[in-house]
Amino acid sequence: MLLTTHPVVTAADAWRIVSWYKQRWIIEQLFRSLKSQGLRIEDSQLDSAEGLIKLVAIATRVACIVIQLVQARNGGEQLQVEFVFTPDEIEALKAINKTLKGRTELQKNHHRPNTVAWAAWIIAKLGGWTGYASHRPPGPITFHMGMARFQLLVYGPASV
Repeated sequence: MLLTTHPVVTAADAWRIVSWYKQRWIIEQLFRSLKSQGLRIEDSQLDSAEGLIKLVAIATRVACIVIQLVQARNGGEQLQVEFVFTPDEIEALKAINKTLKGRTELQKNHHRPNTVAWAAWIIAKLGGWTGYASHRPPGPITFHMGMARFQLLVYGPASV
């Protein structure tokens, strides 16, 4: 049962409200990604509001990328990789993808190239995901680790 202040006259009204509520999980994952199981912004020792605002802005961008990767991991929506990564990062993803291919068909990136799902597979592998169907799908923590390694590979130690 869901409590709402919106009028519910038809079944379509009810389903629309349910779809809104389902978005809450994405928001929860974003905050989880920003906090204890991701970027740990609550551990910041910044003492100025201006510095904290800048930190949260940068961290939110990273957390959004992680959530986009989590949502794309199964290949449902075919969002183009340009929505998430820069041209230089895409070139790096292409090069890294070649090094991550396994010997068997199960260990290859089967997502359409240049989609966010394709990039998610690469970042998850960098984060330690094995790629085996019998293992759990990669989650936000795996993607955070993968993004940290990706940033290190692309931009060097100063980026992390």
